This record gives sequence, structure tokens and C-alpha cells, in this order.
Amino acid sequence: MKLERVVALSGGVGGGRFLDGLARELPSAALTAIVNTGDDFEHLGLYVCPDLDTVMYTLAAVGDELRGWGLAGETFAAMAMLRQYGGPDWFHLGDRDLATHLLRTAELRRGESLSAITTRLCGALGIAVRVLPMTDAPCRTLVETVDEGTLTFQDWLVRRGARPAVRGIRWDARPPPAEGVLEAIGAADLVLIAPSNPYVSIDPILGLDGVRAALAAKPVVAVSPIVHGRAVKGPLATMIPALAGVAPSAAAIARHYGALLRGIVVERGDERQIEGVAVYATDTVMRSRADRQRLARETLAFAAELLG
Repeated sequence: MKLERVVALSGGVGGGRFLDGLARELPSAALTAIVNTGDDFEHLGLYVCPDLDTVMYTLAAVGDELRGWGLAGETFAAMAMLRQYGGPDWFHLGDRDLATHLLRTAELRRGESLSAITTRLCGALGIAVRVLPMTDAPCRTLVETVDEGTLTFQDWLVRRGARPAVRGIRWDARPPPAEGVLEAIGAADLVLIAPSNPYVSIDPILGLDGVRAALAAKPVVAVSPIVHGRAVKGPLATMIPALAGVAPSAAAIARHYGALLRGIVVERGDERQIEGVAVYATDTVMRSRADRQRLARETLAFAAELLG
């Protein structure tokens, strides 16, 4: 089956890298990325969108490949001065990265939507793929911890290093999806779920009004972010036992998405864990840009085979 319209749900470093592979395999007009904004927050008076920025910088080939966030060749002179003043320097904003947040914040204050701003930023970076924030309104991910109460996501992940034990995830609002989100899903031949953290990158998207219902009418294929019981990056491997009561595994990812899935792509050797859904096993770790494109190509071929 020829896939002419593909939607990918994404967040985090793995999500951005998978999108980069898809963008290299598909015509630009064929791909729409819907990106998590649950980890957006205001810092030093600036509106910061970590997942959107990671996706933009990765698609534009200007991101720092080693760190997985921020811009390549970045400097942090502003942070050094902030530290000298005794200011909050726990969330690193690079000197050039600051331009993104300054412009976004100014345009939001002028009444522009996050969607419109994201489109302009992507255009300025030469990104041809359509990138949509999941919503134009704030929808903050909150982490319920065992010993420290409720923390905002960035406080928990960055400031506290994801150390406080988690007992739940919730959101402080349930805004409507951004304009174009439901329309893109409705027009899609296929929806892909990137190898992103399901709890804090994908669930915020799935929780928006109308999204699950729209996805129920579409073939959905996920790529597992768990490889042989470990997360490629981030705190997911500790979150699964805390939130689902099971060991981290590709099977836990499949169970989390449940009936939404038509198929799942997993690391070779993890396929024996999967039951009740079609599975494709390959090397899912994206060590290079070539790996990203290969994984995207194999995922698209697997999905096309499922669809006949």
C-alpha cells in the first residue's frame, strides 16, 4: 500500500530522531509531526518548549547530536553570567537557543498561537515537514512523587534529576488539540508512535479531546523505546515499574497502548515478549542518521505490509 499521508506522534530525543528518519524517507508533504507540549514551561520569563525545540533542531540538522538537546556548537555565556548573579541556572539555555525562546515568548504575548509561531520557526530553519504542537493552550505535565509531593515535569526531570520516586502522572488542564491536529489524523493513511516515553511524551497527546477517538479509526504502529529491558535515553525504565507495576519491556509498551495498536516495532530479540499484536523486530537503536532512516524505512514497510 502506498502511504501518502503519515502522522507521527512524538516527543523527546528518540521522537525527534525517528522523525528525522521519516522526513528522509517520505516526501515532505506526506508527513505531519504532532509534538508533545506537556513539558513546556516558563523559565526566566521565557516560554520554553523542549520537545518542539528538539524536533525542530533535529529536523533542521542543527541540533547537538551528543547531548540530544540544544544547538550544535552552542555556548553558555548567558548561563555563566546568570550563575554569577546567583540566578536559577539548573535549566541550561544556550546563547543561540535563547533566540528561539525570546521570539516565541514575544509573539505569544502579542496573541499569536503556538502553532503559527512553530510554523514560522520551522520555515526559518528550512524544515519542510509540517510540525504541529499538540495544543495551543498550556497543558502542563505534573509528576506525583512518593516523598516530595507534586512537581512540574521539568522540576522533576532536570532540577531533581528524575530522582524522586514516581507514583502518578497527571495534567493541569485538558485543552482542545491545536488546529489541524484532528484533521491531520483524520486524513492519515497511517499513524506512527515514535520511540518516545509513553507516559510523558505520548499520553499528553492521547489525552486531548477527540484524539483517541480519531486514532481508533486509523492503523497505528508504535516503535518501542525499550530495548532489552532498558530505556535508550531518559527515565522510562524506572517509570514503568512505578506506574504499571511490571518490569520495563517492549511488551509493557505494547500493553500500555493496547487496542490502539495494529503493530509494534521492537528490538531484535524482544519480539518473543509480544502477544496479541503484529510485531516486527529489527535494530531500533538510532546511533547515526543512517540508522534513523533505515528504522523509518523498515517501519513504513512493515506498516504497508500490515495494511495490504
